Amino acid sequence: MSQTLTIARPYARAAFAIAREHGRLAQWSDQLGFAARAVAEPSVHAVLGDPRLDAQSLVDVLLPPGDVDPVFREFISVLAEGRRLEALPEISGLFDAQRADDEHVVKALITSANPLEADEVAKLRDALRKRFGREVEVSTAVDASLIGGAVIDAGDVVIDGSLRTKLARLGAALAN
Repeated sequence: MSQTLTIARPYARAAFAIAREHGRLAQWSDQLGFAARAVAEPSVHAVLGDPRLDAQSLVDVLLPPGDVDPVFREFISVLAEGRRLEALPEISGLFDAQRADDEHVVKALITSANPLEADEVAKLRDALRKRFGREVEVSTAVDASLIGGAVIDAGDVVIDGSLRTKLARLGAALAN
């Protein structure tokens, strides 16, 4: 994984610079996301290393339907020719992180034991906005194994307020 990140980092920086220069950050983010999901499909992933397939055939499989930015097509072609398509998920993730940083947005994933109500999500978003001093894009997930509470993953910050973790800490304290 770290080798893939090392490979992906310069490509993500280049993609970001090109997309920013052309004023198409959102479009490139969507197209990179599509290509990354396509690469992650087992049937597509299986053929990426097939030497019988030329780069252009691979490019056509990874592009979203509809109007595709010609510069984006060229970017994917460069990845295909260099046999770097497997790094697309990491490139997409790094691109989105750089975009969020550039747009002063923090992306937060709130995982709770039970589904959160809209007002609870709004309160958490406001609290995170105050903490980070930036806009916050919140996505939610449910994981019943947390028992209660929530875990907030916002970039480099993880706030674990789950009952599962509190019980694990209590168990460790009692064991000592």
